[in-house]
Amino acid sequence: MPSPPSGMAWKLRFFGFPGLICACLSISVASVIRPVSDAHRSAALELFVPVDGSFPSLEEAYQALRTFQILGLERTYDISHATCPIISEILGSSSKPEDLFHALRVNSILGCQIGTQIFEDVASRLLVGIKEANLLMDFYYSVLSLFYIKQQGSSIVLLDADVIFDSIKAHGQSDGRYRYDSDNSEPSTHAAGIALETLAGVLSLADSDMDQSKIEVVKNDIVKLFDSIKSYDDGTLYFDEKRIGDTEYRGPLATTASVVHGVTAFAAIVSGKLEINGDKMAGLAKFFLSIGIPGRTNDIYIQLESLSCLENNRISIPLILSFPAAVLSLSSKDRLKADVTTVFGSAAPPLTVNLVQVFSPDSEDVPILENKELQCDPENSIHYLDLLPLKVDVGKYILFFEISLHDPDHLNIYATGGRIKAFFFFTGIIKADKAAVGIFDTDAENAVALQKLDLSRDNTVSLAANHLKKMHLNFQLLTPLGHTFKPHQVFLKLRHESKVEHIFALESSAGKYKVLLDFLGLVEKFYYLSGRYDIKLAVGDAAMENSFLRAIGHIDLDLPQSPEKAAPPPPQPIDPYLRFVPKQEISHIFRAPEKRPPEELSSAFLVLTLLPLVGFLIGLLHLGVNLKGFPSSSVPVFCSILFHGGIGAILLLYVFFWLKLDLFTTLEALGLLGVFLIFVGHRTLSHHASTPTKLKTT
Repeated sequence: MPSPPSGMAWKLRFFGFPGLICACLSISVASVIRPVSDAHRSAALELFVPVDGSFPSLEEAYQALRTFQILGLERTYDISHATCPIISEILGSSSKPEDLFHALRVNSILGCQIGTQIFEDVASRLLVGIKEANLLMDFYYSVLSLFYIKQQGSSIVLLDADVIFDSIKAHGQSDGRYRYDSDNSEPSTHAAGIALETLAGVLSLADSDMDQSKIEVVKNDIVKLFDSIKSYDDGTLYFDEKRIGDTEYRGPLATTASVVHGVTAFAAIVSGKLEINGDKMAGLAKFFLSIGIPGRTNDIYIQLESLSCLENNRISIPLILSFPAAVLSLSSKDRLKADVTTVFGSAAPPLTVNLVQVFSPDSEDVPILENKELQCDPENSIHYLDLLPLKVDVGKYILFFEISLHDPDHLNIYATGGRIKAFFFFTGIIKADKAAVGIFDTDAENAVALQKLDLSRDNTVSLAANHLKKMHLNFQLLTPLGHTFKPHQVFLKLRHESKVEHIFALESSAGKYKVLLDFLGLVEKFYYLSGRYDIKLAVGDAAMENSFLRAIGHIDLDLPQSPEKAAPPPPQPIDPYLRFVPKQEISHIFRAPEKRPPEELSSAFLVLTLLPLVGFLIGLLHLGVNLKGFPSSSVPVFCSILFHGGIGAILLLYVFFWLKLDLFTTLEALGLLGVFLIFVGHRTLSHHASTPTKLKTT
């Protein structure tokens, strides 16, 4: 097989064989459904963080409070000081049902100190507004707000509940969907969930029992609504709606959550049981859990609120079959383990987990294994199955499970989800056998001339050839059960002593891997470079626990001289780690210090410098200088003191200049002192000039 182009060879060379094997070890396994765990709690603590003691809106505040309530988390912050005044203001002044709804449901968790009279005033406003409501959302906000007020202990009764029930039901369609208004708006699945939750609120606030025939109509509508449910191959179910015009598209998550809220709320308030297959409730639970851990506050709130509704519904409580590990090692004798809990990880009732069928990619129509019951470990609340007696080989498998409840009465309480599909990946030790390498004149191999290789360790085979020879390499890979194994990637690398590399991909033929390198056809690819080539073999696969990069040995090639117009070898990439090697030490010789005069001469010069100062002091004593002419009045005295002090400061500045100050700093300070001395000196000299001459003489 010819060598790849130089550009491709450079990329492979840059990637490196260790990285190449790591890449082929990455496996693609379907996401495993797991119940709510501590990871959700950690995500909630990171996502819901108030700013300056509050959230941007009451809606976000409720999402945070409700999420923490569902997860059983203690709040690490107190938003009541900033939020309760806002709630009180809205309840006392706002008449919009939406604002009242958000304020009341936050208060239902926060428990602000709101007077009973305020709740009664809000209820009276809502009862008046609900009679004039026309839009579905107005009914929703008003009815749910009254429901929250009732939870606070107020006596709320809808005297005309039948009329309100019929007004909401008028938005419904024959397929179970609802419109947001009674005009020509498009029917919506999301609106159906809103309507069902509102109808449940009306029934809880009604002063008398509702006509049972109306409730039965709604039950039938719910059954029709579930006929439009969508599904994935693994049994995950969800609701969605089409994008129509400029109408707001809610998406599968919000739409499914709306239906779940509405259906579970309606089922909780009516007598009897809704005719909904329990497996559908389990499929909806799988949909919310398949999301994993959302990264947005709104998404994690919707997920957890919906799962909370499913955890406590009166239709069927979903049971979740989860697996601690979907990748199992045959060499380590790993057990297939399964755990059955509710969506929040609560213990399931007594049950049995059965492995119904096992399919491999090679036999998707015929199962390779059927009807194996998993053993129960009640101490660890886990079900397990030993893989060794099953005689399964390495690779990817599709497994189907079923859950059987021991108590028949539990069939009306729990939903097992029917046949549960799961993907598993089994890994093991792959044996490399019948490996040999040799140099021949023709394509035919000579078993005697072949040198055997042990691919469990590095080899030191020494080969020699010219451009008329051919190199043969072959080996076989076997699974733990002795079947022929075909890995994802098999490469042979030849590396010249000048670091020029050539990579060849090997292909399987008749259960063996063979490569034939005809050096006559490869001289141009080898850039006519004679010399030593190191040989390495790389084999990697996701199912191999012993993927390897083995040294085969080396080959000394004697190739013809390069023609004048032959392409030169490509430049080798510079190792980026070379920038971190120690740098060469810098040797620097500083300038020799200037020759200084002797110490005695310097001392003599200092004495000569101080002689004028001594002469100045002697002259002052000879003249009889005194302080008799010093001003006596307050202002001139103050100015004279400042004047003489300024002169002393200038002398002190000269001393500091001599010791450590630079010229620019000294001049800057001298300029400031000079301006100061001009002002105070002028005042001092003016006073002396105005003093009478006689007084001066005296």
